[in-house]
This record gives sequence, structure tokens and C-alpha cells, in this order.
Amino acid sequence: MASVQRKTPLEWAQAACDSIMDTHTPMQLPPAGRWHYHQGVFLCGMEMLAQANPDTRYDAYIQGYVDGLVDDNGNLYFARDELDAMQAGLLLFRIEQRTGQPKYRAAADKLRNLLKTLNLTSEGGFWHKDKYANQMWLDGLYMAGVFSLKYANAFGETSLRQTVLHQEQLMRKYMKDERTGLLYHAWDESRRMPWANPETGCSPEFWGRSLGWYGLAVAQFLDELPADEPGREALVKSLCDFVYTIIHYQDAKSGLWYQVIDKGDQPDNWLESSCTSLFVYTIAKAVNLGIVGRECAAAALKGYEGLLHTLKFDEQGRVILPLICIGTSAGDYENYVTRPTSENDLHGVGAFVMACVEIQALNK
Repeated sequence: MASVQRKTPLEWAQAACDSIMDTHTPMQLPPAGRWHYHQGVFLCGMEMLAQANPDTRYDAYIQGYVDGLVDDNGNLYFARDELDAMQAGLLLFRIEQRTGQPKYRAAADKLRNLLKTLNLTSEGGFWHKDKYANQMWLDGLYMAGVFSLKYANAFGETSLRQTVLHQEQLMRKYMKDERTGLLYHAWDESRRMPWANPETGCSPEFWGRSLGWYGLAVAQFLDELPADEPGREALVKSLCDFVYTIIHYQDAKSGLWYQVIDKGDQPDNWLESSCTSLFVYTIAKAVNLGIVGRECAAAALKGYEGLLHTLKFDEQGRVILPLICIGTSAGDYENYVTRPTSENDLHGVGAFVMACVEIQALNK
């Protein structure tokens, strides 16, 4: 552990990014050659690192991914029936600002227009994917929400702000469990899915990474919303409540969080690194924004230290982050605890990098 302690959080973020860059070219990032949120999450973490500790290598790597998929006219191939497709669009704004090339705005326009074609619940909630009819998932709040707010700020379509806030309000209305304060992974308005509670329509479990996406989204919304935006104060309260709630479920020994975060006493449940990284980011961000008290910093730091204890290294000394749940649909308890784990899955590495950058800011 001594060697771990010698690196600053930004140095750990850099080591994680450099390890992936040393293994994959931008277009080899899995799933290779696709416009996909796996790459987007990792590269958004890299972008945060590049902003905190400028390094042209990172900007070039991010642009290499975007330019490999967006042509000179802004055309790109993406799934047009799911919120997930929008997340990698977060990479377009900084490149557009830096280069001024119109193709990045054209690509952003295409992604924004996806919202015009997606199916909706009866109250205007976006279906997570067409194949998941009538369902809202916590994941979708991050996948489309942060992009929408950045688009509103960059290109003046301010009505998108209320659209995004409405999605969060619907999730709180239908997916929040008042007893625990946690939010269920998914909600089926039609109550047709086998996992749907016949009374509430909610899936039965509190999945770590879905809660992490929710926290990440709400924390980043606050960076993008004007101080006087109607609904902002309710969002601040949501983030405050969320942070105090998830701290309650942190594993006292390891500092990590469980795959199903409220059932750490079950022998087949296990500690998971991507949700832990997202929670560390969210808690540290909330402290840095002044939304929760400094006493919450201890939980963020404990989680960060727990993540460092999980790290492994290959023969070249490259960082390996283990205990990352692979992509997962909504389901019952067995669905989550039997999911395979992977090492250096981009879900996890991107979230780890974000956590490190925010912990660095917390330590200032």
C-alpha cells in the first residue's frame, strides 16, 4: 500500500488513462469502432483529467475516437432507438469549442434530435430503449441528460433544461423508495415485465451502478443549470438526500459498496468497483459544491482508499481495475449477483478516473 499512497489522485487518474491508451488505440476501445457509451464514459473521465491537468496527449486521443466515427459532414452511425447512444456526444462540445469545426455541431444536432423520435411514457418520460417498452431506467438520466444540458448551453436551446429536469422528477416520483431513500433501477409503467412490482411497476432491487449513474447525472446537472432555473433547488435537495443515503450503505471495512447496495449481508453479494467509483465522485462533488457538509468527505476518501486497495498491475506495471460488473439489464436479485465481473471494463475505469479527479479537488 505504500506505493499506492505515494501517488496523488490525479497521478492515479493519469496512470489509469495511460494504461488503457497503452493497450488500445482510440478506435480499438471496446466495443471497437462503435459510437458507444462504454468509450464515452472512459473518455469523459479522460477529458476531466485533461481539464484538471492539461496534456495534449489526452485531447488528441479523445479527438482520435470522435474523428474515427464522425465524418467531415458530421455524419455518424449510432443506435437511434436508445438513450445510451447520446452519452458519447458529451465529447463533441469541448472539441467543437476548441476547433470551431462545424462537423461537431452537426453531429451534436443529430444526437439531440434523437429525443424527438424516442417513445414516451404517458407523462413524457423517455423509454430507455425501444426494446424496453414503457420503461424508464436510472441509467438514462446520465446517458441523455448531461448531453442535453450541455447542448442547451452551447447552442441556446434552453427549453431542454426543463425536459431534463422533468425526467429526474419522474424518476423520483415513481422509482424512489421512501423507506430507504434509494431509487430502483427501472420502472415499467405498463407493469408487464416479469420483474415489475404489480403495484408500483418498479424493479425489485437497488443496483449499485444504476444508482451511480443517477448520482453522477444530478451532480453534473448542477454544473450546467443556471442558478435561477426553476427546479434547480429541488435538484439540490435530491443530491443532498442521495449522498446521505448512499453513505449509509457504504461497507465499513472496505469503504466500497455492494453490487446490490442494501444487501451486503448476503453471502453471494459482492463489492463492486464501478458503483464505488461513481459514489466517490458524487459525494466528493457534492462536498465541493457545498451541497453537503464536509463531514461527508470522509466517506468519499474512504471509498477512494478502498478502490486503491483493489488495484492490480500487469507485468508492464499498467493499472488494472477489477471487480467491475459487466453491462446489466434490470432484473431480480439473482440477476445482479450472478453477473460476471471484468477487469479494466471502460465502465469502471472511466468512473475511477472521474473519482480521482474529484478527490483531487476535494483535497485542495
